[in-house]
Amino acid sequence: MKPPKGALKALLAGTHADPFSLLGPHAGPNGTFVRVLMPGAETIEVQTLKGKKIGTLDRVDDAGLFEGVVTGDPAPVKYKAAAGEAEWLVVDPYSFGPVLGPIDDQLMGEGTHFRLYDKLGAHLIDHEGATGFHFAVWAPNAQRVSVVGDFNDWDGKRHAMRKRADTGVWEIFLPGITPGAAYKYEIVGADGLVQPLKADPYAFASELRPDTASVTTAPSQHVWGDADHRAYWAAVDPRRVAISIYEVHPGSWDRDTHGWFLTWDALADRLIPYVVEMGFTHIEFLPVSEHPYDPSWGYQTTGLYAPSARFGDVEGFARFVDGAHRAGIGVLLDWVPAHFPTDAHGLARFDGTALYEHDDPRLGYHPDWNTAIYNFGRREVSSFLVNNATFWAEHYHVDGLRVDAVASMLYRDYSRAAGEWIPNKEGGRENWEAVAFLQSMNKAVYGQHPGVFTIAEESTAWPGVTNPVHEEGLGFGFKWNMGFMHDTLKYMAREPVHRVHHHEDITFGLMYAFTENFVLPISHDEVVHGKGSMLAKMSGDDWQQFANLRAYYAMMWGYPGKKLLFMGQEFAQRREWSEERALDWNLRNSQAHDGVRKLVRDLNRLYRERPALHARDCEPEGFEWLVVDDAANSVFAWLRKAPGERPIAIVCNMTPIARAPYRVPLPHDGRWREVINSDAHDYWGSGLGNLGGVTAKDGAAFVTLPPLATLMLEYAG
Repeated sequence: MKPPKGALKALLAGTHADPFSLLGPHAGPNGTFVRVLMPGAETIEVQTLKGKKIGTLDRVDDAGLFEGVVTGDPAPVKYKAAAGEAEWLVVDPYSFGPVLGPIDDQLMGEGTHFRLYDKLGAHLIDHEGATGFHFAVWAPNAQRVSVVGDFNDWDGKRHAMRKRADTGVWEIFLPGITPGAAYKYEIVGADGLVQPLKADPYAFASELRPDTASVTTAPSQHVWGDADHRAYWAAVDPRRVAISIYEVHPGSWDRDTHGWFLTWDALADRLIPYVVEMGFTHIEFLPVSEHPYDPSWGYQTTGLYAPSARFGDVEGFARFVDGAHRAGIGVLLDWVPAHFPTDAHGLARFDGTALYEHDDPRLGYHPDWNTAIYNFGRREVSSFLVNNATFWAEHYHVDGLRVDAVASMLYRDYSRAAGEWIPNKEGGRENWEAVAFLQSMNKAVYGQHPGVFTIAEESTAWPGVTNPVHEEGLGFGFKWNMGFMHDTLKYMAREPVHRVHHHEDITFGLMYAFTENFVLPISHDEVVHGKGSMLAKMSGDDWQQFANLRAYYAMMWGYPGKKLLFMGQEFAQRREWSEERALDWNLRNSQAHDGVRKLVRDLNRLYRERPALHARDCEPEGFEWLVVDDAANSVFAWLRKAPGERPIAIVCNMTPIARAPYRVPLPHDGRWREVINSDAHDYWGSGLGNLGGVTAKDGAAFVTLPPLATLMLEYAG
């Protein structure tokens, strides 16, 4: 079986594009012909997988190339190699057939494969009588792709892969590889140049930074116990239930005694009970996908399918989610499909070409973050991202995704000057490919995983972000209300004497509060990069800052929309947040700080228990102004309500002047109980209030308004 001229030379040089045509067993005129490259071996005996000898091979090249004829038909084989007194056994990966099939090829080509994570990446399988890992990676423009790792001395000549020409996917089955093996792909580009070693885009685990290799994993052994939790969320309309989100950076919520990251199990022991105690319904993690750079907080991810090694093994993340679910807490993830970092081991120019990104920097480069932008119009790239969205719901049972930087995806001119961007076919700035991708992602998530919802961080007035796709919307469940955050924080930063002139900072938001399904976000973005902490944003002296913050939180919990608060703000962290250290938990020893924490706890409890405060968060019938125009006194009052439920009046006094009596119109005569007073002694307030409630007569009640405080009055009949 003479190969074509130069083929063996290319094989030995590691440049042959189809090593499966030369290596392993092949049917020949004189029987089954076997060829193997085994550097360092002096003799080779060929055996069946069960250990039966079927022949020996002759060394035909000093580089370690052996050939010969064996008995039997072509089948998977192993070799007993020897050199001096040393002997070793090697199962031949080139004796196995492909794992992927024509249906996979067709679905991948169409961009309609919804379980790519079961096919691409590294999977422990039994194949043709052997156990090992099947590796598959998309690199359509490569001349050669090899799996390299400790198991082959990182030698790209050893395990070159089989190319599936129709899809550009390369695959190989390597018997004997076990979970925990570090690996990458060595890729020779179309120009013949060897690329930097690439991590697996579909890797389920990665090495701890600064190391960047992918790591093989066994199928998950976790036994889930969250069926009741998932069934509940699949049966409800999330717009009409309480959602109060505690946003967490897992690397800095707390640290161990050595200042290192908590493992998922240690985090579960501390964080889950705390969130239950505080009354939040969900934990939202900043991105937990693998990322090389700590100060990126996870937003520059290189391993979209791998929970970061910073927090222990990937099974630990499954245990955390399950534990949260068993405690009644949902888990949301920040998800970053807008851009990716250009680290050499990542997706950038993956096969020597602009594969995942646009080649033209006017489309493929993000000036704000020095990152690459995904080519959303390419079927394979869109499928990679859509599959990743469903993967987290499927594999780790997450309850939802908060999609980062949506506005940067929707507009071709985002953060670009004239001449730095390319208009669409109609000459406009809209990125219709990104729109189609987001719609596909939302359809896949909602279609495949009832109860899982998506949230858009979208800072513009793009229409229909939370409208269904079939109504030409983007299909998100919720959208961050950036206008609420911006306007209200600007108002709270003003000295109370000036608030009379900026009354609309509070009232304007109600003009559009029901145009989308909103989440009110006081997120990590508001307490970094010199913005200071929430407490520091408030005007006035120390007492007034605490009073302002308590009044603000109570106003926010009474305002239409789901709630989100970043970690530390629930106890009025004084310092600006830094990912380099744990929160200042010692502040809870202060009555002032712990008073804010108690208020947030009680607000969450009330919000969850009273449908008037949550059941119509996203619908105008749940809101009614009571006092909208008292700018002179900086007083606001409105009603929260839901069909068949007791209404609750929210009254805010945003000056340090107590007002009594103050007339508040109320829709029902009778007793209105004071269920929240942000000025209560227990919250480190002055203790001024209404002795438990007020009585409405002739459509109004005279109320004592404490200074810089928000009251909630529930109709008691």
